[in-house]
Amino acid sequence: MSAISEVSNWKYSNFLENKKNNFNKKNILDVLPSEEIDEAYNTISKWKNYSPTPLIHLDKLSKKLGINKIFYKDESKRFNLKSFKALGGAYAVEKITKGNKDLVISTATAGNHGRSVAWGSKKLGLKCKIFISEYVSEFRAEVMRSFGADVIRVKGNYDNSLKECIKQSNQNNWQIVQDVAWHNYKLVPKLTMAGYSVMMKEISDQIKNEKISHVILQAGVGGMAAAMVAGIARYLKNIPKIIIVEPESAACVLESIKLGKIKKIFVKKESLMGGMSCDEVSLVPWEILKNSVNYCITVSDDYISNIVQSLAKSDFSNMKIIGGECSTPGIISLICLNNNTHTKKSINLNESSNVLLFGCEGDADEELYQKLLNQ
Repeated sequence: MSAISEVSNWKYSNFLENKKNNFNKKNILDVLPSEEIDEAYNTISKWKNYSPTPLIHLDKLSKKLGINKIFYKDESKRFNLKSFKALGGAYAVEKITKGNKDLVISTATAGNHGRSVAWGSKKLGLKCKIFISEYVSEFRAEVMRSFGADVIRVKGNYDNSLKECIKQSNQNNWQIVQDVAWHNYKLVPKLTMAGYSVMMKEISDQIKNEKISHVILQAGVGGMAAAMVAGIARYLKNIPKIIIVEPESAACVLESIKLGKIKKIFVKKESLMGGMSCDEVSLVPWEILKNSVNYCITVSDDYISNIVQSLAKSDFSNMKIIGGECSTPGIISLICLNNNTHTKKSINLNESSNVLLFGCEGDADEELYQKLLNQ
């Protein structure tokens, strides 16, 4: 039996309406200016082997849910790096080094950002140091080593790996290329976000005259989500309802929006969606997300393997799609929202809706992907 027939009882864990929602294009583009967004596209679109990733219609799923159209941005095809992160880290490396071959690049990562930084460093002939936590798979570590990076494993979680990266980088005068902002460290995360915004430029060209009514954005520290909001402000004529999805165990954006300021949470259990298992929203993304987001939703890990299998079996469209664990929460949350009659009505999700989802990675961790596929 296909998994698509078994989703009618799925439920989200938490749902929150942002009472301070006020989408203001000027304010958003003050944080990530149009010139920086345009420069990222002009640069990245000239890279060797660049091509826009597919925007797939999930026709079977839209029919099942009674929604007009569901668009799925398939980032498994991005530069053979299998993730949208290829756009951010490598672009930041190029911009920040400005041709200086003597710099040593460093970063902390849950996997995909480090892969991009390692790839970008290799392209430019730079040495690269990457810090990972004990929870990052050895498969992901080996991929980064294959690009010539020196991978340093740190005991504890992502936060620990970042602290160790900052400590050793300061001691050795390495150039940190991080996708997380902190006090007096905002330029590189902004460059990384500008790289991500290339996705929205491609989408704006791919949808032609269609209007997106809802967009569901995965959030870890918020960089990709905020970059897409900035891309919406830059490229789309209409403003869709913006929904943030997070693992139920790591809802740092939801908790921050509820409080009205950044709230650091305690992650009791690491999510299978490792790239989204984050305890604090980053400073630059927060400046964009705090007023532009309409709703936040959290979902369980329980449905991940189900979606991975359904994508691979062509249950959602006529195409077989390779979607990793962090590609699943958009679909999961859309199904759960559609199952809740009250919430569905309150967010105006109906037969006229055109929903945009992000398949932000493919089988970036092949071992985990195979495990999920065979569960």
